[in-house]
Amino acid sequence: MRRPPRPPVPRWARVLGRLLWPPAGRVRNRAYLRDRLIALPLLTAVAFATLGWAYADVRDDADHIRTQLAPALGDLADARISLRIAQREAEVSLDAGHAVELSGLGPRYTARTGAAAQDIARLSRGGAFGPAQRQELDVVSGLIDGYEEWIAWARTNVAEPSLRRAGLAYAQSMLCSQTTAEPATDRSAPYPPCGAARGVDATTVVDRIAALERELRARLDARAALGPGVLAAAAVSLTAFTLLAVGLWRTLVFLHRRMRIRVSVPLLAAALPLLLVPWAVADGVRSWSAQRDAVPYAEVLADRAAPAVEVALDRDPRAVPGPAAIRPATARMERTVGRGRLGDVGAAAGWVLPVGVLAAGVLAGTLHAYRREYLVVGRAGGAA
Repeated sequence: MRRPPRPPVPRWARVLGRLLWPPAGRVRNRAYLRDRLIALPLLTAVAFATLGWAYADVRDDADHIRTQLAPALGDLADARISLRIAQREAEVSLDAGHAVELSGLGPRYTARTGAAAQDIARLSRGGAFGPAQRQELDVVSGLIDGYEEWIAWARTNVAEPSLRRAGLAYAQSMLCSQTTAEPATDRSAPYPPCGAARGVDATTVVDRIAALERELRARLDARAALGPGVLAAAAVSLTAFTLLAVGLWRTLVFLHRRMRIRVSVPLLAAALPLLLVPWAVADGVRSWSAQRDAVPYAEVLADRAAPAVEVALDRDPRAVPGPAAIRPATARMERTVGRGRLGDVGAAAGWVLPVGVLAAGVLAGTLHAYRREYLVVGRAGGAA
């Protein structure tokens, strides 16, 4: 049986194949130079453009995590824990009865409620959240003000145990969901759980802060992962750089054999930026790895930060903070992302595309000059 004839290869596919991988056999000088004049600058522009886009995307993710997401996660955790510490201080102080009218609720209550308000205000001014999240932060700020008013009302009615307990209970209900613990009488007593509701039941301060934390953690995971766009750009860049390197080498060999040009200095100069590509790739990979290493710190801030840890640091600021301390964990997260650099290479992420355009221009100009010289010499020889 005869085999069915193979379908003809489209003309555009033959032209593309000739441009990307010219035949190794005998080929006319004029056609080879024309194809190289088209292919090499185009490959250079594509290779550097895709590498520059992927590299800049990774570096932007690292900067956003270090300057926006990490501080925001720390502020949210600090606001959430500070309010729980303030609640304990209010409970213990109000349990003292008439003494609270003279001594007040204590400096720790004032410091912690003020810290929570400052955290929320800083988040509202920062760039980690959009308009919808800023509206939610405004709601949280309003709830904190209402919480302080109920604590102040309980202090005003400290002489009436039933009114005092009612004020504390209502303030606690504004703060946490799913808690039935009695007001504490000792600062060292274990902190009761403060369950966070979701959906339509998420109305308390901790509910709303926990929702914002979950949203930031999801954004952190997305930023720390290599998206499909970056992976596609990396694949295109790798293919283009491979074809460019092989094409440059074969062009240099062609010029040496056919046109008796021992060394083409302009082409070698245009190939010099290729030596910097491994550094850019290594810096991008290191930056991405540092972003992945920073993700566990976000889990520590959201899941392991506890009032008891922060109170212990308040009592002894010189103590070595544990891994669940909020501010040290935030600082370690920022340092981890910041260490994902190879010297000053990361600061030059914007050079990739301009250098590629410059190299493509040098290649195009050099090959155009060689082709023009060849055509002039060929015509002069034909006329002779």
